[in-house]
Amino acid sequence: MIDKSINKNIDSIKLKLKTIPETPGVYQYLDQSGNVIYVGKARNLQRRVSSYFNRYDDHSSKIKMLVRHIHDLRTTVVATEVDALLLENNLIKQYQPRYNSMLKDDKSYPYLCITDEDYPQLLFTRDRTRIKGQFFGPYPNQRILRELQDIIRKLFSYRNCKKRLRWDAKKQIVVGGDRPCINHQIGLCNAPCVGLESHEEYLETFQRIKKILRGDFGEILDSMKKEMLALADNLLFEEAEMMRRKIRLLEEYQYKSTVVNTNVRDVDVYSIRSDSKYAYVNMMRIKNGSIIYSFSTEIKKQLDESDNDILATVIPALHEQTESTATEAIVPFKVEDIPDDYLKQTVPTRGDRKQLLELSERNVHAYQHQCMHQRLLVNPDDGRVQLMERLQKELHLKKRPVHIECFDNSNIQGAYPVAAMVRFTDGKPNRNEYRKFNIKSVEGPDDYASMTEVITRRYKRLKEEGKELPDLLIVDGGAGQMEIARRVIEEDLKLEIPIAGLAKDDRHRTNELLCYDDRGNIRVVGMKPTDELFHLMEKIQNEVHRFAITFHREKRSKGTIRTQLTDIPGIGEKTARDLLLRFGSVKEIKLQTLDDLAKAIGPAKAKTVFEFFKRK
Repeated sequence: MIDKSINKNIDSIKLKLKTIPETPGVYQYLDQSGNVIYVGKARNLQRRVSSYFNRYDDHSSKIKMLVRHIHDLRTTVVATEVDALLLENNLIKQYQPRYNSMLKDDKSYPYLCITDEDYPQLLFTRDRTRIKGQFFGPYPNQRILRELQDIIRKLFSYRNCKKRLRWDAKKQIVVGGDRPCINHQIGLCNAPCVGLESHEEYLETFQRIKKILRGDFGEILDSMKKEMLALADNLLFEEAEMMRRKIRLLEEYQYKSTVVNTNVRDVDVYSIRSDSKYAYVNMMRIKNGSIIYSFSTEIKKQLDESDNDILATVIPALHEQTESTATEAIVPFKVEDIPDDYLKQTVPTRGDRKQLLELSERNVHAYQHQCMHQRLLVNPDDGRVQLMERLQKELHLKKRPVHIECFDNSNIQGAYPVAAMVRFTDGKPNRNEYRKFNIKSVEGPDDYASMTEVITRRYKRLKEEGKELPDLLIVDGGAGQMEIARRVIEEDLKLEIPIAGLAKDDRHRTNELLCYDDRGNIRVVGMKPTDELFHLMEKIQNEVHRFAITFHREKRSKGTIRTQLTDIPGIGEKTARDLLLRFGSVKEIKLQTLDDLAKAIGPAKAKTVFEFFKRK
């Protein structure tokens, strides 16, 4: 149990902890001002609430921060876990506690609303508080919603005017209408305002619209086909043809939106991806094998919640927000805090439901990259940190790779062998830490031996001087180079540095990222060419290659000076350098006249150089 050094009000809290029952319920933590800062649910209130104060050292830094700010607590006992789930969701929406992870404001998402009027309308809105009615959505973007609204407009005639119509049931008349507007003249409205369409017929139209928005295509298609046949039997062929076109339009829309067997009647699909700061959740509503709508949302973590904790809060919130009728949820794993009485959970391994889960996972994966890219544009540093956290997750590293070092060799037929190392800090080149290596112990073109030498020299020195080691070592090569690095690091130097490799294809382009798994086997980390992680790896590989090649060319250029210019009797390195700076290359020096050479290095040395190349 914590003491007053952590929470000054712990004595009062201890007294309350003794009175909390071991039943399902909801607990609220309040700060010194009486504001609710956290709301949670529990199967066993006594056990859950006490754990915050009894196991303080086991908690994350964010939960420790929460505990330090708790001044008082409240609990509410409920009958079942389902009641606890619903109450928690309502309290979070009411208080919006600081330490609860919450969905983005649903005002940012577009909805379709059937207004609560005697003569309803179908409206587009982002604000559910401004209009009274039945909402359908949210939809992922405005384009999809407008497309659906356009299809419904082609299928049915209904008003979209600003007239305030009211149906007087006693007198059986419309109140508020005057004369038909232009929408009636162009066939978009049957003019219920002047009684050209009865109140019952108008409401029947909106019952059909509701069925389409809910994905109930079968019943409405059967009804429309019967109506078409009845029109044909009565020799109303033009009206029957118009109905046939509407049926085809609806069938095309149903075909486009059907992704699995229509036996998958009414389910919700959830998938999640997360990093240390954010979670990304995708929800798809499926009705009769069709996607009614699908949207993704970003959630900022407050207390380092697990994916299970996030879904336990988000699923009930989305289920209520979207007014879902589904009794089954397809999920990537069993969410422990959601009772089966509330929602039956299915973790599919094959079949149509597995196909739906994979589709949802592709959506949330794409959405995560969109969010990361957006943050990178607004705040490049934040985006790089997120990218490093993703690299940590992909390579199964113990900590975020703040410092990454990468090595590459360069030589020509074993001549002028060199190696180079670059360091990236939080995804950015740290050029002050770049290093060049002259290969000393290797003769001939032996990349493995050269890599052994430079890695040994680099990390033996860091070890002896007690300097900070990198969080990740990358070798520019395949499995062979990785194994050389592993032997030096682990067996020879007895150090712990995670190792990865960058392999190239036949065109010398970055192809794949390699790393070791828990068993010591090399595995490939999948990366698409459009992936930000791929771009980072490609940048590191190109940078170390550029740095190694540049160093190799410098060394080779100095070798050229020694073998051609400094071999001339009486010509030293300074004179040779002056000539190269003036004329650019030995080839150009050979083409110069005696007078041109004299202007650069004086008449005596100019004559020596001129006569030397003339004899050659």
